[in-house]
Formats: sequence, C-alpha cells, structure tokens
Amino acid sequence: MRRKQRRAVLLILTGLLMFALVWALLLFMPKSNAGYRLKVPAGYGISGVSRILTTNDVIYNRWVFVGTAYMLGMGDKIHRGNYRLPRSVSSWQILQRLRNGKPDSINVQIIEGSTFAQMRRIVDSTPDIEHLTRGWTDAQILKQVADDTHYAHAEGLFFPATYDISSDSSDLSLYQQAYKAMQKHLQAAWEERRSNLPYQSDYEMLIMASLIEKETGHAEDRSNVAAVFVNRLNQHMRLQTDPSVIYGMGSRYKGKIGKADLRRDTPYNTYTRAGLPPSPIALPGKAALEAAAHPASNDYLYFVARNDGSGRSQFSHSLNEHNAAVRQYILKKP
Repeated sequence: MRRKQRRAVLLILTGLLMFALVWALLLFMPKSNAGYRLKVPAGYGISGVSRILTTNDVIYNRWVFVGTAYMLGMGDKIHRGNYRLPRSVSSWQILQRLRNGKPDSINVQIIEGSTFAQMRRIVDSTPDIEHLTRGWTDAQILKQVADDTHYAHAEGLFFPATYDISSDSSDLSLYQQAYKAMQKHLQAAWEERRSNLPYQSDYEMLIMASLIEKETGHAEDRSNVAAVFVNRLNQHMRLQTDPSVIYGMGSRYKGKIGKADLRRDTPYNTYTRAGLPPSPIALPGKAALEAAAHPASNDYLYFVARNDGSGRSQFSHSLNEHNAAVRQYILKKP
C-alpha cells in the first residue's frame, strides 16, 4: 500500500515538475516576431493585453501570461500607452516592461519658421498619441491651452522645438507644452530687450521675431535684419517683407510671388500697409526672439539675398546702395 502511495506521490510530483517546466518554457523562452508595438488603450487590463498579444502571435500562451501577471500582483494595473517590443521577446520580459509602467516616448519635431498650420499637420500625423484636436479650429485649440488668453490668432504662439512626449499623452498636451514654452521664451526676451524699441507689447516683438525667422536662417544676419525692420518702423517706412505678403496670400501662393501680389492689398501686405502685420507669420525660435529684442545698432534700411550659396544677405544704408546690391546679386550685372 505504501509503495502505491509513494508511486502516486512521485507521479504527482513528476506531473507538477513537468507542468512547471512547460510553464517556465512558455514564460521565459523568447518568441521571434517582426518587431511589435504594443498599444495598451485606456481601461485595458492584463486580460485585454493578453488577447492583443495572442492575436498578433507575440506570446506562446495567453493563460501562462495572465496567470504569471496575477502571481506578480499586476492584475489590471496596466499603464496605457505604447510599448515597442524587440524582435525576440519572452512573455516574462513583456510583463516586466508592463510592470515598470514606462511606455515609450515619442519625439515630435517642430522646425523654426513653420506655420501653425504646418505644426498641426505634423501633430495630426504623429502616430500612437491620442488625437483630441483633429477637426478643431485654431481658436478652439488656443482656448483649451490658455483659457484666459487675449490672443486672437494662434499663429506664432507655440514654440518650435523637438518635444519628447509620453505615448500615453494627447496632442492637446503637446500644444500646451509648446504654448507654455513660447510664453517662457517670449517673456525672457521681452524683459531683457534693448531700450527704445518700437514695440508696444511683447506680442509686437513676437510678430517681429516671426518676420526675422522667415527672412533669414543665418545666425550672423538675424540682428541686422532686425535692425533694418526696426529702423524702418522708426522712420515710418513700410517694411516691404515678402514672407509677410506670402503669408497673406494663403493658398493662392504657389511658390512664386509676382508684382501683382505685391500690389494686392491684404492685412499682411507690408508693401501696401505700414507697420507690423496683425499677427506673427510663423513660429519663431529662440534666436529670432533674441534678435528682435536686441537688433544690431546700425543704420541699415535695406537688404537683399546674395544668392551665392552662403545664405547671407547684403545690407545697405541707402536706396542707391541697395539698387547696386540688387544689380550685383539678383540681376548679376557689374
């Protein structure tokens, strides 16, 4: 009788050992895949995640995955977001990743000089974040990021930078970050600005910075471009800056600007209207803000692109000098 009992116990222990071995193999043995991004929606627990992984053939056994998760005390405490899984990964590694609760971050790059419309297209096309603002107007976005804002236009109010955001965040969160960043940089530049500048407010300086941003990307030219515009404002001359005209053309702009466009009046046509345009025309970066706050101390009133591959501009004090620069660099005449 005792021999039968020992045999039964041995069989049970053997069975348990085999079960544990199989369980361990299914849990720890890596499974090859093409590289998978696991998206955990809000409200999903370990059971829902296991179904996703099983459907996409990422794990060997759903019940081993779920059972181990409950033994680890994970239950339904899963952080929503996106998790990039390697090409070879075990169920145990996935559970540890979910347990740590650190979804992948996503980089969204907004380049200096982009318009807000271009920024929106970039954000709208960014995968793996929650898109709350698709279909919203610019005014609705501005209202959500700054409920007490006095701004009428969203253009220029969002700082261009590379944002490293959590994959469980939303596009609205990104806009809020970019808006706060612009306010921070704008206020810093405004407080440190040179005295006697022709700006009535920090918003006017932001408008100026956007013009500088669009007129040149060359670091050594920014302060001189700022000087030209400031000198013109002080002398009540029209700014005559093409990027502002182009912005006012909207969808009519097809890559070229003609004499008729310079004569066609819009609120942004700085050939037909004096002073600054009514809003920024792009998202200026920190360097453009600093140039607007600290224009060079000179008497330049004109500039023209050299078109020599350097990206530099030629600056002039008088119309005669400017016309000579145009002949040299644009018309290529001696």
